[in-house]
This record gives sequence, C-alpha cells and structure tokens, in this order.
Amino acid sequence: MSKITPRNELKATVDRLKREGKKVVFTNGCFDILHAGHTRYLREARKLGDALILALNSDSSVRSIKGPMRPIVPEAERAEVVAALDSVDYVTVFDELTPLELIEFLRPDVIVKGGDWAEKDIVGAETVRKWGGRVAIMPEIEGASTTNIIDKVLQVYRSGDEAGKRG
Repeated sequence: MSKITPRNELKATVDRLKREGKKVVFTNGCFDILHAGHTRYLREARKLGDALILALNSDSSVRSIKGPMRPIVPEAERAEVVAALDSVDYVTVFDELTPLELIEFLRPDVIVKGGDWAEKDIVGAETVRKWGGRVAIMPEIEGASTTNIIDKVLQVYRSGDEAGKRG
C-alpha cells in the first residue's frame, strides 16, 4: 500500500492498527511549501504514537481557507513531498473545509496541532476526547511559516534584489 491512501483504504488500516494495540496519531494542514517548521512538527507528532496520519487539505480546500492565490504547490505534489518524510506513515487528501468528518471516520487516538492553535479552536478536539483520545499541541517554532516564506519571496522579487534574481 502506498503512503498516499484514500480514506476508505486508510480506515481499514487504522482499524487493523488499533486491533494490534497501536496508537494512531492524526494531524492535518495545507503543507503548501514544506519548511523546517513542518518537518520538526511532524517528527514530534510521530513520537506520540505508532503511526502518523497526515490529512492534507485539497487544492480547493486550501483556496477556500487561504485565498485564490493558494496553494502554491498542487495537492498531488504536496502529498508526494510529505509522504517522503520518514515521520509520516500515511497521507490522505480531504476536500472539506475542516477535517472533522475525517476525524470522526478514522477515530484516531491523538490529534495534533501546532502551537499557534488554542485547544478550544482545534477541530475534532471535543470529538476525540469523547472516545477517550487526546489532543496534543506542539510548541510553536518562531518564524516557521509558509506565509512568511511567501512574503519574503515577494519582498525580494519586488525589490529587484540582484541576489534574488540569480537564484
């Protein structure tokens, strides 16, 4: 089975893992331009269980959340990149604005978000706790943001910086 898995196939895998007594960890996001903040976050999230599922927002979902100019990288390429990380066991793409339907379907043991989230704002937190799961918030990594990277690229482009033009 590929790491990039449709939700129905992933459900069967999650059910098997749970029967084997494994702890399933779930996170989600756009992961538009992968950066060190993402990789550190995913590495730490993976330590919370036996398998890490990364639910990736589809292109249409990202546009609805981030605006018409995003994503920068198409969903198939974003999925391929995050699937290449050792810390990520499974990737599934979702079209909805939030991952709640997917969380309810997969029933992970732990859901994880970054430190820029307050627990009260994490979609699925209450739902996961109802079946005995937990919510984990990873420490925020200062300055590690796709939006910051895009803003910096635009600043270099707009300034006509010679170093930026070379490469």
